[in-house]
Amino acid sequence: MSQETVDVRVRGKVQGVGFRAAAVRHAHLYGVHGWVSNAADGSVELVLQGDADQLDRMISWLHRGPDLAVVEQVELHRSYSEKQYGRFDIR
Repeated sequence: MSQETVDVRVRGKVQGVGFRAAAVRHAHLYGVHGWVSNAADGSVELVLQGDADQLDRMISWLHRGPDLAVVEQVELHRSYSEKQYGRFDIR
C-alpha cells in the first residue's frame, strides 16, 4: 500500500542551528516517518511520510523551524511511494 510522501527542501539559515535535531523531535511528536539531512548547498532536505494531518502539522513547523533558524523558503513535492519508512532519522 502506498502512502503520501512529501519531499521537502528548506532554505535560509537552516544549518548549524539545530534544525535536524529539532526536526526529529517534531517528527516523533507528530508521528511522521522519513529522514532529514543537510544538503551541500546549505539547505536542509527532508522526506516525510504520514497521513495528511500529520504531514500538515510537520510542514507548518518547517516554515518556522527551531528558534535560531531563519526559514526563507520551503519547497514541497507531494507523491505516493511504495517505500515505507519505519521511523524518522537524521541522515
